[in-house]
Amino acid sequence: MGADVKKRYVALCAASLAAVAGITAAGAQQSGGAPADLTKLPPIPTGFVPKKTAWGDPDLRGTWPIDHLNGTPMQRDPAQGNRIFLTDAEFAERTKRVETAAGRYAKEEGGDRLGQGHWVEMGQASRRTSLIVAPANGRLPEMTAEGKRRSALMRSSWRKGQTYDWVGDFDSWDRCISRGLPASMLPMQYNNGIRIFQSPGQVVIQLEMIHEVRVIPTDGRPPIPQQVRNYMGESRGRWEGANTLVVETTNIQSGPSATNIVTTGSPPENDSPISDQARMIERFTMIAPDRILYDLTYTDPLIYTAPWSVRLDWQRNDAYVMFEYACHEGNVQMRNYVNASRAQRAKDAAAASGKAAAAN
Repeated sequence: MGADVKKRYVALCAASLAAVAGITAAGAQQSGGAPADLTKLPPIPTGFVPKKTAWGDPDLRGTWPIDHLNGTPMQRDPAQGNRIFLTDAEFAERTKRVETAAGRYAKEEGGDRLGQGHWVEMGQASRRTSLIVAPANGRLPEMTAEGKRRSALMRSSWRKGQTYDWVGDFDSWDRCISRGLPASMLPMQYNNGIRIFQSPGQVVIQLEMIHEVRVIPTDGRPPIPQQVRNYMGESRGRWEGANTLVVETTNIQSGPSATNIVTTGSPPENDSPISDQARMIERFTMIAPDRILYDLTYTDPLIYTAPWSVRLDWQRNDAYVMFEYACHEGNVQMRNYVNASRAQRAKDAAAASGKAAAAN
């Protein structure tokens, strides 16, 4: 082997090892060994070069379900401070909890019954303390005064002590319309399928929940007017480097909650408002043939006192089957809630009237 060939061979080996090391470090985010510094998020590996589409773009096409992320809370336990990762003891405890929850399916099968074990798609135990990586405490930033005011006005089947009389008393997810953004891009307890399609000048993201589709132009076309708003917003994408799709989304319709209760560790009442200033930046970085690191930064200065960011480790599973999300067809929830709410109020009014009559 000649000297020049040897040099090229050594350089190639070094580059390959560096790429593998970067992927391994990123993998610790999920279930590998604990990193030396539990407070440091590994940098995104940049050495992997994915194959190209026929028209020359990085090829991200495939099925990328995020059900494996269930069990990792959106927000960090305040007792964990600024730690990105769990200690070994914490990880062992979470593993036991996830395995116990996953075992509910078999127990229900053995007992010939259906319950949460059949409904909830339990994920894998992760070393991450939270999906949120910024702010540093892993929690949603405090709302502004205006954000709190709007939050108090929101209506949903998840709100405690709320009455129901009409469709406006329910949120868009209750009504099978939309989870909106950014909630639709976060893991939840079921229907976590995500598919990516590509064609020249656009990327399409299909979501199993609510069977929504995001069409993202990458051809440099100008944005649409701010007055035109969609639940999935209006997105524009661009390619950065050899392996990253960057997507900016604006024009997000208010109404849905920015967070959703079925993302573990989210606010429990679907009461995170969205204003016309909401903006989302996503980065889809392929770091291996079957892995994408997904980074999302959400900014809404009218609602939150600071931006917040999440990082998810996507894993390819082209065998994952996405079924039709037939929600409207069987959605009797609203009628039942309204009937029950009115009946309860009538009962309470009659009881109060009886007490008043007895007192007289």
